[in-house]
Amino acid sequence: MASQDWFDKDFYKTLGVSKDVTEAELKKVYRKLARQYHPDSNAGDAKAEAKFKEISEAYSVLSDATQRQEYDQVRAMGSGARFTAP
Repeated sequence: MASQDWFDKDFYKTLGVSKDVTEAELKKVYRKLARQYHPDSNAGDAKAEAKFKEISEAYSVLSDATQRQEYDQVRAMGSGARFTAP
């Protein structure tokens, strides 16, 4: 399910990977970042916890082939797809 905030979030940038990243490489990068920013490793660090949540959200979308395809399509539309009520 596409989310409106997908327009504003660049999950590839969050994880530091290119758009053509393989599943194996994506998983490897995610695990490294998750260990680095995990709340258990950074007790009391709100910034690390927020970063961990961003990383987790990015991985959950990009690791699912269907969601990743939908995310890429939404991002390709850019801001032109936003509609506001009159």
